[in-house]
Amino acid sequence: MRGARKRLCSALIVAYGLFSLYAAYTVFLRPRRPSAPRPSHRDRRGPRANPFGFSDNVALGNEEWNPWEGDEKNELVASQQRYEASLKMIKNARSHLEQTSLRVQIWGKAAIGLYLWQHIFEGHLEPADVTAQWREGSQKAGRTYFSFITGPAVVPGYFSVEAENVVLVLNGREAAKIAYATQWLHYAQTLIQTRKIRRVAVVMLGNEQCSNEWIQPYLKRNGGFVNLLFVTYDYTLVNEEDIFQWPLGVATYRNFPVVEPSWSVLRDPRPYLCNFLGTVYVNSSRETLMEILKHDGFNKLCWIAAREQWQPQETNESFKSYQDALLQSDLTLCPVGINTECYRIYEACSYGSLPVVEDVMTPGDCGNSSVCHSAPLQLLKTMGAPFIFINNWKELPAVLEKEKKKSLQDKIERRKKLIEWYQNFKALMRQKFINTLESSFLPSDK
Repeated sequence: MRGARKRLCSALIVAYGLFSLYAAYTVFLRPRRPSAPRPSHRDRRGPRANPFGFSDNVALGNEEWNPWEGDEKNELVASQQRYEASLKMIKNARSHLEQTSLRVQIWGKAAIGLYLWQHIFEGHLEPADVTAQWREGSQKAGRTYFSFITGPAVVPGYFSVEAENVVLVLNGREAAKIAYATQWLHYAQTLIQTRKIRRVAVVMLGNEQCSNEWIQPYLKRNGGFVNLLFVTYDYTLVNEEDIFQWPLGVATYRNFPVVEPSWSVLRDPRPYLCNFLGTVYVNSSRETLMEILKHDGFNKLCWIAAREQWQPQETNESFKSYQDALLQSDLTLCPVGINTECYRIYEACSYGSLPVVEDVMTPGDCGNSSVCHSAPLQLLKTMGAPFIFINNWKELPAVLEKEKKKSLQDKIERRKKLIEWYQNFKALMRQKFINTLESSFLPSDK
């Protein structure tokens, strides 16, 4: 494929050179036809008087008539048009090559793939029905043509592999998901071995305690075939070379939508200072949070709905209640769960409700805050997230008292900045993803 592109480029360069030489020859070197002498007979009006006594031939010596002058001008114009047409052809061919330099097919076999495609890439899927067995979309970005497929009908060996480069979106959160993800990796490995695909990148929902050792043998650096890994949470092996941190995003498995900013989202007064709808685990900081809210009476000013057990499935009623809470609260409280990073952070940003994040490292093998000062939430902090970070929920009353004194205009400006930051964050993640793929997958011109 690379050889074909080189041959096409060479042919276009030769064509461009020939057109340039021909244009130069026509303009500068081609001999002109001699000018014919002007006929001696007068026009039908008779001889023209000359008050100075000179003959007409002398008086008009610098204005000799050239019967071929029009032809020469037309030929020059035609030559220039051919030259411009050749340049246009070369530019179009070059543009076409750049647009199709890389073809990447994304296999979305985890819900986080929908965050990648619909929220980061702002891509569309057909059909729109989220329960469809097969959904697909495509778009050009940078020098790459991306196609995306997802749904239960996307099964190894039962769909068309349409690109040499594949991004495999997997869930590595728990043992059952890892077993399923491993099947897909083995399928991709078989395609590599049979030369049906050439390069593989993986976007993975990592384990909340960053226990991702199972993926290591598949990485190219360890003798495997996976060129690039994008993984969620503060994984200690992130090196910005072949392992990159990826945002957790919103809960697409609960069909959280792409929220378009509107007048009401940005400017309407919100009746609640804050909100927290979620599970309160025993002996967790969330219990402390609930006690503080009740003790200081802020539970009457905030939308609070606590439950004792986590519920993976939403009802239409509970989901609408959650969205309404985000839309009608100025702040969204984000206590740590199994990991500091949670869907709630990104979902609050979508509605302009400022996250108040408990900035505490959770147990496990994620980034060590004593070594890496930006952990946890290293990715968000590096991107300048304009959140309120607190180390203990005892700091919350002071935050809420300050919030009570803010004017609506101040809150509107803060919402604008938050939503703008989140949009820029997604755009930067998209560009980083594209640049990384193109840098790794495109052949070097050296």
